[in-house]
Amino acid sequence: MDILDLIKVLDAKGGSDLHIKAGSPPYIRVDGVLFPLELPPFSEEDAERLAVSMLNERQVKIFDAGREVDFAYTIPEIGRFRVNVFRQRGSVATAMRKLGSSDLTIEDLGLPSVVKKLASEPRGLILVTGTAGSGKTTTLAAIINHINSTRRTHIVTIEDPIEVVHQDKLSLIDQREIGVDTESYAEALKTVVRQDPNVILIGEMRDAETVGAALSAAEIGNLVLSTLHTVDATETINRIIDFFPPHHQKQIRLMLAATLKGIVSQRLLSKVGGGRIVATEVMVATATVRDYIVKESYTSRILEALEQGEYYGMHSFDQSLLALFAEGKITIDDAFINCANAHDFKLKVQAAGIQV
Repeated sequence: MDILDLIKVLDAKGGSDLHIKAGSPPYIRVDGVLFPLELPPFSEEDAERLAVSMLNERQVKIFDAGREVDFAYTIPEIGRFRVNVFRQRGSVATAMRKLGSSDLTIEDLGLPSVVKKLASEPRGLILVTGTAGSGKTTTLAAIINHINSTRRTHIVTIEDPIEVVHQDKLSLIDQREIGVDTESYAEALKTVVRQDPNVILIGEMRDAETVGAALSAAEIGNLVLSTLHTVDATETINRIIDFFPPHHQKQIRLMLAATLKGIVSQRLLSKVGGGRIVATEVMVATATVRDYIVKESYTSRILEALEQGEYYGMHSFDQSLLALFAEGKITIDDAFINCANAHDFKLKVQAAGIQV
């Protein structure tokens, strides 16, 4: 069995992830649940053969030097995958995740309409956050697709690796891959403003240098999109500020308040009847929110602003979970597992007059 055979099985079962390692059968993840395929365990030789079959010469050198490598892998008629090949217990293992299509829309993903409004912003910073596997890449792809389909603009993406490949529609899109087209996020961001961009997508904010460059790019009039591995809006604000030493944090608060347009945080939950559904928290940078960002002692009140900001399209995770449960799309157990505070969420359920 080769890698194409395994990917065809994954696709047929509607899976999102494929895991290969020596001593175990292949595992796939379907609707968030990981289970083994009914196949014999792989030998060390088979696990390495399958991994190496996807690597080009440059990637082999990276893997040999660092014992792990990230890359994207495309199977015609099936799709594109983000792949990590690594070593565990001395043998080679592989983790693959299927990526979304470049034609998916904001509506297709079940995201709130305010996301489309944020995608229409001409400048500023928009962040998509969540844990690994929460759909951040797919949401960013849908935002880029919306811009690409509605505006004549120049979009430059900086990614590690390029995950969703976009074709020019109304916009002109240049996609740059770390290690192939540029050395690093920091190096790419030093020169990106010379490339006449209107929209800049940064695959991930990883350090102070990247965050600082992103804020500067937004400050001079670009729309900057990026991701962070944070669970909600308040943690996102705090994480960005904590990238910097204390004597710089006041300045970063001011820059962030001036440039931030919104934060979309998301989680994927099991949907009643099968499949997955997204729960979201959305923060829009209103005057009140900007004030809470600038004043450190007020940052903890951002959640309060979200829950009172329905007029602007804002809502908290708990409000999203409550709506999904009321619509019969998730179970009450999943709602309680994912809520911020079980007691407070129970009060929200009671206040809404929903019988549990």
